[in-house]
Amino acid sequence: MNLVFATNNRHKLEEIQLALGSSFHLQTLSDIGCTEELPETGRTLEANSLEKTKFLADYYNVDCFGDDTGLEIDALGGEPGVDTAYYSGSRDADSNNRKVLEVMKGIENRSARFRTVITLILKGEIYQFEGICDGYILEEAVGTQGFGYNPIFRPEGYDRSMAEMTMEEKNAISHRTRAFGKMVAFLEERL
Repeated sequence: MNLVFATNNRHKLEEIQLALGSSFHLQTLSDIGCTEELPETGRTLEANSLEKTKFLADYYNVDCFGDDTGLEIDALGGEPGVDTAYYSGSRDADSNNRKVLEVMKGIENRSARFRTVITLILKGEIYQFEGICDGYILEEAVGTQGFGYNPIFRPEGYDRSMAEMTMEEKNAISHRTRAFGKMVAFLEERL
């Protein structure tokens, strides 16, 4: 079965292809000739994930899936949420981290989560899968591994930031891994 992943990130594609096995053949946006910027105008992760996946299904007539991920901080009412990548006004990770740390100064409740929502459109039917990694916002950035908000996020049950963890440790608890795991299990049931 062919499935299009709404990404051009080969690393992400290889990771998911490995999880799906040989029963599925994954393709990227460039593999199907999609050069358009995928729409993401929703105000929730669910809406953004659905919007870009539906665009592919409607305009390219393919079975496909796409994801959206956000950092949600309880004390900030779920911010940055869908604005995670541009929270500081730019895509610069250090600027985004500094803004979160500044906004969180003096706030005791530091609970937060990374959340991924995947939308799968298969033969016109829509399915969504969610993965969550609960944790806390640190008082300062720590560690050099990873990217994005990893230096200021400590997963629940751990004594260090995600930026201090190995790739294997992160992947074992990752919100993205959990969401994709649910989708893979769903697809395997349908074979």
